[in-house]
Amino acid sequence: MRKAMTKSEVVLWARFRELNRRGFKFRRQHPIGPYIADFAHVRGRLVIELDGTTHWTSERAAHDRRRDAFLRGEGWEVVRFADRAVYEDVASVLEDIVRRLPLT
Repeated sequence: MRKAMTKSEVVLWARFRELNRRGFKFRRQHPIGPYIADFAHVRGRLVIELDGTTHWTSERAAHDRRRDAFLRGEGWEVVRFADRAVYEDVASVLEDIVRRLPLT
């Protein structure tokens, strides 16, 4: 677990906190097996990952694929967004996330 959030995580977490006040339940740095999800909506079984430039190497991409396969095997949907997407259009990122959640 990291103590400090990345800039994109700070931006998205601020928006999740607004949603949490409206009844959504997003968690930050949620452990799942041997992994820590950037964000998770437990009831919706949704993991949200934010990918910066460190995820652009072939080695990191392979790690992310293994990690995502594990999480999916545990019944989680994994959605990834580039940091850039959060900076440029956080409203669309949130819309995509909320659309994936159960209605009740």
